[in-house]
Amino acid sequence: MPDFPETVLLTGASSGIGRELAEIFAADGSRLILVARSGETLAALAAELKTRHGVDALVVSQDLACPAAAEQVFRKIQEAGWPVHVLVNNAGFGEHGRFHEISIDRQLDMVQLNVGALLHLAHLVLPQMIERRSGAILNVGSTAAFQPGPYAAVYFASKAFVLSFSDALREEVRCFNIKVTCLCPGPTQTNFGNASGMNRTRTFRWTSLSANDVARAGYRALRRGRRMAVPGLLNKLIALATRLVPRGVLLRVVGYFNDTTCGTASSTRL
Repeated sequence: MPDFPETVLLTGASSGIGRELAEIFAADGSRLILVARSGETLAALAAELKTRHGVDALVVSQDLACPAAAEQVFRKIQEAGWPVHVLVNNAGFGEHGRFHEISIDRQLDMVQLNVGALLHLAHLVLPQMIERRSGAILNVGSTAAFQPGPYAAVYFASKAFVLSFSDALREEVRCFNIKVTCLCPGPTQTNFGNASGMNRTRTFRWTSLSANDVARAGYRALRRGRRMAVPGLLNKLIALATRLVPRGVLLRVVGYFNDTTCGTASSTRL
């Protein structure tokens, strides 16, 4: 059993799925290490959680798209003397548009945040979890992980990496009683869709769940030790269909649903 109170390191905590996860963990009595770029927003959230649930929260204002950010976050956690029992890698951003029209710096930032920071934080917290023979990691992927994504090529590829890595890591650490779960939501009612431009795609018009529903699905899957969670029946059916449809046909279908008539690129980050 872990030391108590359980401490949860949660990235991308300022809004959307991350904020909902913070509320759910706090309601369960976990204290939180909240990480995002907006320190003021995180401080306000920490105060709210303290008032509603009586839990403590450590606020770490950090842009995880910077290569050295994970080390800086971990150093602050060590200085506070808080062990990490649960890591929730939620921070990420998406970019919609044609690959050659999107700034390469933005796309490299996307890879660093969606993949690099996720890997780095897992690498930093795992040794203490292994030593305790207890811990859990929730990586937030996407249904984008199940197929290539024309007009959001790097975003889809980054989420495919998250799913593959989560599965492999789960097998590596299961002998240490550490759970690894990948949450793969479809379109979700957060600022992500609006700011990334993906809300203008046909995919977002067809299906969109609330951030609370997605967060609760991920939380349940983590607590039950499941490998993966795909919230929503339609999203589950779509994930299954990607395994059955020929690759060439799948590319055309995904391209059709991701394409928009405006041809512009935009992004968002938590």
